[in-house]
Amino acid sequence: MEPDLFTAAAEERQASDPSSSPLAVRMRPRTLDEVFGQKHLLKPGSPLRRLVGEGGGGPAGASSVILWGPPGIGKTTLAYVVSQATQKRFVELSAITAGVKEVRAVIEGARRASGGYGKETVLFLDEIHRFSKAQQDSLLPAVENRWVTLIAATTENPYFSIISPLLSRSLLLTLESLTDEDLRGLLHRALAEERGLGGAVTLPQDAEDHILRIAGGDARRALTALEAAAGAAISKGEEEISLETVEEAVNRAAVRYDRDGDQHYDVASALIKSIRGSDVDAALHYLARMIEAGEDPRFIARRLMISASEDIGLADPTALPTAVAAAQAVAMIGFPEAALTLSHATIALALAPKSNAATLAIQAAQADVRNGLAGAVPPHLRDGHYKGAAKLGHAQGYVYPHDVPGGIAAQQYAPDEVKDKRYYTPTRYGAEARYADVVEKVRERLNGKG
Repeated sequence: MEPDLFTAAAEERQASDPSSSPLAVRMRPRTLDEVFGQKHLLKPGSPLRRLVGEGGGGPAGASSVILWGPPGIGKTTLAYVVSQATQKRFVELSAITAGVKEVRAVIEGARRASGGYGKETVLFLDEIHRFSKAQQDSLLPAVENRWVTLIAATTENPYFSIISPLLSRSLLLTLESLTDEDLRGLLHRALAEERGLGGAVTLPQDAEDHILRIAGGDARRALTALEAAAGAAISKGEEEISLETVEEAVNRAAVRYDRDGDQHYDVASALIKSIRGSDVDAALHYLARMIEAGEDPRFIARRLMISASEDIGLADPTALPTAVAAAQAVAMIGFPEAALTLSHATIALALAPKSNAATLAIQAAQADVRNGLAGAVPPHLRDGHYKGAAKLGHAQGYVYPHDVPGGIAAQQYAPDEVKDKRYYTPTRYGAEARYADVVEKVRERLNGKG
């Protein structure tokens, strides 16, 4: 099977009837100059420019390229632009569905194409981190012999997910998330250019802002939403895409929320205060507003971790591990699935017993330190692991707690200046009630009264 024949047929159909292709396909950049975002990779003389033959040819020694960055920022687009600029065949595979058999078939097709009619091949392999070590090894002969120009995309750190032999033979390019201004420029181009919507409709500011919110930094998602909204407006005989039309087209209500303005902080504050107040329904409402507004899920997860220590603490010792696990999961999966994880954590925190004892304890201790109540470390607690420590009296008289019954030795730990301070005052809520009973008994033993 020759994949380039199917590619050629698809391109021929698109050329004869461009409107048959989705807007995101029609607006695919044809040159590096048409790419939005990634300015750090597109400077004159950059490795990416040299790869397509600008400024003295491709970078010496690089027989493949690895594109590393979050989803939806143009990794496939850059691979396509490279193939177009270098006039090479473009073959795309996904590591989710393809295996060694499919890779070898493409490589063999590339060798025949090169030997038969001198046409070189760009193999774009999406999500290469999903390939096993053995599967990645199967790419090495093609890379080393330059049978294909491999462009691989990954959302995971390539130093952990890609084998060293392949990494050492590759040009590693780190892509950055698209900004709202990048997407705004893309929307304006799609509205104006003939291959896009050709000026058939206009897009007011509020409708444009809503498309940017639901796009979440994903160029394809933004163009898909624009295309759907434009189709709906044209079918109604309207020349302007209203916010209501965008809402109808994407089946999602616009959220009055400015990620860079006061509401960003107001809604985040309301979420945390609702969790603190144990109102799970209000907390879920504010969580939903943040999600629908396109808030960074990592920001939400960070707020939940803070809440777990600030407002719950030892009243439920599982709260912080739950919030940390949620943050780790969110970083790995992203939206839309991350909404489920954030909901899980929000509900757990809202319904957990509350205590701010840990918060008040560290605040009180910090206040004393700032006011000069630091004091010298008691000699018996100082480091004794060096020659001459004993002569200084360091570590002398220290009682090893594991050597005494109960594991608590009657000795002074705090400096003289704060030895009678009591920073931690546990509540009687949830699991902290146990600590309230324990802490007084421990303090008595430390003072030799237990």
